[in-house]
Amino acid sequence: MDFSIIQCSKFMTLLDMLLHNLRTLHMSLEDSLRWLGEVMAEIGPSHLQKNEKWNIFDVRQAKTVINYFKISLFQHYKLYEFLFYSTREEIVIGTEQMIEVVKPSGGLFPNPLEEGISFDIYSTFIKQAPTLDIEMKRLDQEQSPTESHPAATTSETDALVGFTIEDVKSVLAQVTDDILISLQTEINEKLQVQEEAFNARIEKLKKA
Repeated sequence: MDFSIIQCSKFMTLLDMLLHNLRTLHMSLEDSLRWLGEVMAEIGPSHLQKNEKWNIFDVRQAKTVINYFKISLFQHYKLYEFLFYSTREEIVIGTEQMIEVVKPSGGLFPNPLEEGISFDIYSTFIKQAPTLDIEMKRLDQEQSPTESHPAATTSETDALVGFTIEDVKSVLAQVTDDILISLQTEINEKLQVQEEAFNARIEKLKKA
C-alpha cells in the first residue's frame, strides 16, 4: 500500500492494541469491532474536514486496513481466544535411545589410549627392538663362559666364531618369522572378535 512511516506505525499500533484487548481485557468480537470503528473514525477520513491534520488514512487505505483485520484477526477470533484462554495439556513426544559407551580394557571395545591398542600388544608388536636387544644379551651371557673358568675365557673370545653372516641371518629370519606368525595369529583372533562385536552392533542398529 506504500504506507508512510506514520501510517505503518499507526497500523502496527492498531494490531497490537487489538491483540491486547483480546488477550488482557478479554474483549469480545463485538466490542473489538466497535473499538476499531471508533478508532478508525478518529484517525480515518473525516467528512467534516475539521480535524484534517489528524487524518492518517484516506478512504481507500482505511477500507484496506479494516479488510485486513477482518480476514486475519476477526475471522479467526475464536481461535485466538482459545489460544490465549484455554489451558492445554502438554504432550511430550520422545523415543528411548540406547547409548553404548566405551568399556574398560578387556571388553569388546578397543582401549581409548595408545591408539586403541592394549599395552601388551603395544609392548609385544611395536616395541620389538628393545626386546631383541635383551634377547641377544641374554644369549651372549648364556654362551659366554662364566667367571669360574678364566682359562676358557681367553680361548673363546667370540661366541659366534665359526658362523658366517648368512648363518646369522638365517637364524634371525627364522626367529623373526616364528614371532611374527604367533603375533599375526593373535592379532587375527582379536580382530575377528572385534568384527563380530561390530556386526552385532550394526544388526542392533538396523533393528532399531
